[in-house]
Amino acid sequence: MLSTKFYGYVERSTHIASIARSIKLLPELLISQIAAGEVVERPASVVKELVENALDAGATALHITLEQGGVKRITVTDNGYGIAADQLPLALKRHATSKTRSLAELEAVATLGFRGEALASIASVARLCMTSRTGDAPHATRIDAQTDALAPAAGEIGTTVDMYELYFNIPARRKFLKSEQTELGYCLNVIRCCALARPDVAFSVLHNGRMVEHWNVIESSASARIAQILGEAFATAHLRFEKQASSLSIDGYAGLPTISRSRADQQYCFVNGRFVRDKLLTHAMRAAYEDVLHGNRYPAYVLFVELPPETVDVNVHPSKIEVRFRDARAIHSFVCNTVQDALARYAGSGIQLKTTEGGHTARVISTHTSHSLQQARLMRQGTLPIAQQLAKYDALFGRPDQATATPSAKTEPAVVSPAPSCELRQDTVPYCAPPPAPAPTSSDVTIDDYPLGFAIGQLHGIYLLAQNAHGLIIVDMHAAHERIVYEQFKQALMHRAVAVQSLLLPVSMPVDPVEMGIAHEHRDTLNALGFDLTPLSPTTLAIRTVPALLKDADLPTLARAVLADLHAYGGSRILTERQHELLSTLACHHAVRANRGLALDEINALLRQMETTERANQCNHGRPTWYQLTLADLDRLFMRGQ
Repeated sequence: MLSTKFYGYVERSTHIASIARSIKLLPELLISQIAAGEVVERPASVVKELVENALDAGATALHITLEQGGVKRITVTDNGYGIAADQLPLALKRHATSKTRSLAELEAVATLGFRGEALASIASVARLCMTSRTGDAPHATRIDAQTDALAPAAGEIGTTVDMYELYFNIPARRKFLKSEQTELGYCLNVIRCCALARPDVAFSVLHNGRMVEHWNVIESSASARIAQILGEAFATAHLRFEKQASSLSIDGYAGLPTISRSRADQQYCFVNGRFVRDKLLTHAMRAAYEDVLHGNRYPAYVLFVELPPETVDVNVHPSKIEVRFRDARAIHSFVCNTVQDALARYAGSGIQLKTTEGGHTARVISTHTSHSLQQARLMRQGTLPIAQQLAKYDALFGRPDQATATPSAKTEPAVVSPAPSCELRQDTVPYCAPPPAPAPTSSDVTIDDYPLGFAIGQLHGIYLLAQNAHGLIIVDMHAAHERIVYEQFKQALMHRAVAVQSLLLPVSMPVDPVEMGIAHEHRDTLNALGFDLTPLSPTTLAIRTVPALLKDADLPTLARAVLADLHAYGGSRILTERQHELLSTLACHHAVRANRGLALDEINALLRQMETTERANQCNHGRPTWYQLTLADLDRLFMRGQ
C-alpha cells in the first residue's frame, strides 16, 4: 500500500504540471538572492567578505562595528586604496571585480576574493551603503545600493561599507539566525582568523558601542598576535615548526599535548594566507599528534601552508573556505612529518625547564645541549631488566634481513640515539647503538646538563623522585618506562620490512565502482602496505595478503578504511595507527609495574633514557610522565619568606 506521503507528492507534482508554466529568465533580484543564500549564511559571512575585500585593498588598519551580533548593523572601515567614484556603481554589480581578468588568473588566485559577487549578494538581502575615497580624490563618495544614487561625503582615504538590517526582505531566513551572543561569537571567530593570518594589520572590534577586541600591528613576529588570540596557555606551551621543500613551505605553532582541548576550537589552517577548513590538513595534524594525545582530546595549533597558487584550487565552495590540492598526498605527508618531528624533538635530548612570570612551569626545547654530550650520556647510562625473547615478536616485526642483522648473544643497554644504527638482538628488545663517544669527565658536566636530574628515591613503588637544578622532579615510573619501550618497538618496526601474512582462504568483499577504481589505481601502494586486493569481478575484491600484525582484525572493514584513506588523502595511516595501538599494548605489558623497587642507579638510567627518548613527556595514552616542582613552588607551599 502506498503511503500518504507518496500520494501527497503525486498531488503536488500533478498540480505543478497542470499549471504548464513556460520557461522564463529569473528576475535579477531573485538571482542575487539565490546567490546570497550560498554566500551570506549569517552575519559572520558578511564580516568575512568585507574584511577580505579590505585586506585585498591593501588596508593596514580595520575598524569593525557590530550591533545586535551583526544582524542589525555591520560596518567595516579600512584605510586601503579606495574605489574611484565612477567605479562605485560597478562594484555593486554581480560578477564585477578588479581581481580576476582571465582563466589563467582564476587558476592561480593570489587574492582572498576573486568572484565579484559578495557586495551584490549582501545588497540583495540587506540595506547597504558604501563610502570610498582614493588617494587622488578631493573627497569621498557615497553610494546607496538600493538606489545607486551617488553623493559627496566626508571620509579619509579608504572604504567604509555599512550594512543594515540583514534579511529585512527575507524574514524566513532571519528566523534561522541564532541568539545575539551566538552570532557575535561567529563574527569574532571570523575576525580572529583574519587577524592570525595578517599580524601586520591592526584590527579593532566594537559591539553595541563597546570595544570587545583590539590588536595592534605586529611587525617582528606572528607569535605575539597568536598569543593574544589563543591565550596565555598556548603562548607558554607551544612549539614552533618550520620547513621548506622546493616551492612548498609550512610553518606554524603546535600546542603541546598538555594543553589539548575537549573541542577542536583552536585549530587554524591557512593556505596562502586564506583561512580554510580542510579535512586533509586536519587529518595530517591529527596524525602528527597520534602518539601523544590522551583520549578524545584535540590539539591546538596554527598552521600556515605556502605553495604556488596554481597548485591549489580555491574555487571549490561559494564560501571559499574549502580548497583542493593538486598533490594531496605530498601535502599530507609533508605536514604530518614536519609536525611529528617537532613533537618528537620536544621532550628529547634537549629537555629544559622554564618558569613563566605566572609561576607556571613550562617545558621547552633546549638549543644549546651539545650533540657530543648527548652521545656521552648514552654511553654512560645503564639499563633496566626489560630483555625479552625475540621469538615472541617474530610475527610482529618480521624476520630481519640476514645481510644487515647480526644477532648477538650478549644483552646490551636498551637505549635510543637521535641518529642510531639499529638492530634486533636475539635476546633483548630493540637495541639502537649510539656512535662511540668519549665518556665525559666530572668537569665536563653539571646538574644543568641533565634536565631530569638525579635520583633521590622512590615513593610508594609508583613515583620516582629526582633533584635537578630547578627543584624536584616527580616521575610516573610505569608511564615513563612504557613510553621508552614503545619507542624502541617503533624503531624496530621502522627498520624492518612489513611482515605479510598470506591468507589460506582469501576473503572476498563487495565493493562499489569507486572502491574498485581506488584499488586498481593504488595497487603499488597497497602492496607496500602489505595488502593484496585482487579483483574477482566488477563488484568484488579478494583479500589475499594482509600485514601480519593485523591478521586477526576485521579484514573487510580494515580494507575499506585503507581504501577510504587512499581516496581522501592519497595515502593511509590506518595501518600505522592500528600497529601502534598493538605496540602500545605490548609496551604497557612490558613496562615496569607499580611496587617494583628500583635502585638509584636504575632510576638514573631511566631518567637518562627519558632525556633521549622522543615524546618522553607523555605516555602512549597522552598522559604526562613527569612533573616539575620548582624551589619557588616549594617555598610557597611551606610559606618560606612570607
